Amino acid sequence: MSPADTGASTAVDASPAVSSASPASSLSSASSVSSADSRMAPGGPGYRRMSLALFLAGVATFALLYSTQALLPLISGEFGVAASEASWTVAAATGGLALFVLPMSALSERFGRRTVMTASLVVAVAVGLVVPFAPSLGALVVLRALQGAALAGVPASAQAYLAEEVRPKALVTAIGLFVAGNSVGGMSGRVITGWAAQEWGWRVAVGLVGAIAVACAVAFRLLLPAPRHFTPGSLRPRVLAGTVRDHLSNPLLRRLYAIGALFMTVFGGVYTVIGYRLTEAPFSLPQGIVGSIFLVYLVGTVSASTAGRLVGRLGRRGALYLAGATTAAGLLLSVLDSLVSVLLGLVLITAGFFAGHAVASSAVSRTASHGRAQASALYQSAYYIGSSVGSTVGATAFHGQGWDGTVGVGLLAVAGVVAITALGSHAARRAARRETRREAAVA
Repeated sequence: MSPADTGASTAVDASPAVSSASPASSLSSASSVSSADSRMAPGGPGYRRMSLALFLAGVATFALLYSTQALLPLISGEFGVAASEASWTVAAATGGLALFVLPMSALSERFGRRTVMTASLVVAVAVGLVVPFAPSLGALVVLRALQGAALAGVPASAQAYLAEEVRPKALVTAIGLFVAGNSVGGMSGRVITGWAAQEWGWRVAVGLVGAIAVACAVAFRLLLPAPRHFTPGSLRPRVLAGTVRDHLSNPLLRRLYAIGALFMTVFGGVYTVIGYRLTEAPFSLPQGIVGSIFLVYLVGTVSASTAGRLVGRLGRRGALYLAGATTAAGLLLSVLDSLVSVLLGLVLITAGFFAGHAVASSAVSRTASHGRAQASALYQSAYYIGSSVGSTVGATAFHGQGWDGTVGVGLLAVAGVVAITALGSHAARRAARRETRREAAVA
């Protein structure tokens, strides 16, 4: 795809040319091709193990990160607090992740992606086994913040690992599978906690999620192939600050970060509040049924894993427009006081969100020419800040104006996605015109 098709910079990565006048240059070029050929691709050695390992890491991460989200009505009941206060058990976890994802990315540049992901999962599952014993809402919020901070190493390192170890043409699909693991983790954690909480309470439910995450973490470490293309970087603050400054000065990366944050604002708000809406009139559903509503995450698994084909057909901006329109349609449909309409709305919201997230996050990995861990970390930081904002603002809007208020917040966020994508289209057209004029001047 040309830069004009994707909204990317007009600078492209060209394959190194082989010069007959320079044997050293020819050798360098051959090494580059060999290195590229040795990266993993679908059907090749290690690709299936890598895909399954990162899928399981995604399952564990999202199951732990959102383990209290489906249980908020029960937490509100036990501690005698409103939805806006209970929602901090979700916002604290995503906020902790957002704050620590950049430092974790720096550690992954120095000590390796696999090492940091493994350490993050070990600490996060250990905290997860303590969470059920929290004596108060304040203690629960603190533990959830620690858990989110520990989990930051997984998203900070996973996309950088994929960008280094997977061939570029397979990158969108590979990241889509990781995002699909996120959706399965989010779904299974909520469904399991919903039914377990109905029988034994929210504490047992959260403990069960922790036990599942332990199994996922062990399998991840056993399956993930050792990195072959990782080069240790520096932990010097000046180097890290320079890399971050480079990424933030890139207009395309800034747009992608904002898009990720806005999509997650919608998703965080909707899924933080949906349990309250469905347990109250006119639906009055039991906790187990409310937890089962999160089976619609399977739609996100499909939409994330097919994001590569969507980009191939529509281009990146076209895929983002479609994801935004799908999300907005779901929000509007969910306003109706019909359980069928609410469920269909959640299906559309989930499909649109996961497709948009997979497209934007893979574009970050392909756009960054250096410091990929930091580029991905900045995206993840923006993404989870969006989750924290969505959780708190969505819950506050629900407390004041009901479900319509939460939907209003979501529609504003989708409008932001569309506006930023349109800005990218305009920037791409301007870049294409400049390139045309430059070529004409040279001719």
